Amino acid sequence: MSRPVGRLLALSAIMLLLQGCNDSLTDIQQFMESVKANTPAGIPPLPKAKPFVHISYQSVNARSPFSAPRPEAVQEQFSQSQDCLSPDPARRKEPLEKFALDNLAMRGTLGDSDNVWALIEAADKTLHRVSKNNYIGLFHGRIIQVDANQIELIELIPDGAGCWKERTTTMQMADPNAATRK
Repeated sequence: MSRPVGRLLALSAIMLLLQGCNDSLTDIQQFMESVKANTPAGIPPLPKAKPFVHISYQSVNARSPFSAPRPEAVQEQFSQSQDCLSPDPARRKEPLEKFALDNLAMRGTLGDSDNVWALIEAADKTLHRVSKNNYIGLFHGRIIQVDANQIELIELIPDGAGCWKERTTTMQMADPNAATRK
């Protein structure tokens, strides 16, 4: 008897387990249908592209808009259009005019009471001797006075409208220990 009862219990347990593995997908199908019902049907269409309108370049004799103007042409144009203070475009540039004043340092002076020269060290570590009426800096700076501890110069600053304004600048003697601290 215990054998048939054991078989019956085993058989009923197997039946219960198999009933748990039911092939019912109704819950999943209901969820998918609710998601489909609440989701928009499609992606909105892309906006229409505007048609390309070709405009041909009519100024054949003018400068190309894709090339930079020559600096000389810009300078000549300002000189002709404005009758105001401006640097001399025909003047030959001096070696220290390719450096900003921040890249120049006064290292000392030479001379006597009549003629005083200042020693200027450039950013490329070259040493230059300058005196009154020499030019230094990027803004056409003309030296007007050389003292034992400083150089005074007048720079020409562009105002943006083709004219230039004078600005007085002073370059002090550099700290002698500054070169060794770098």
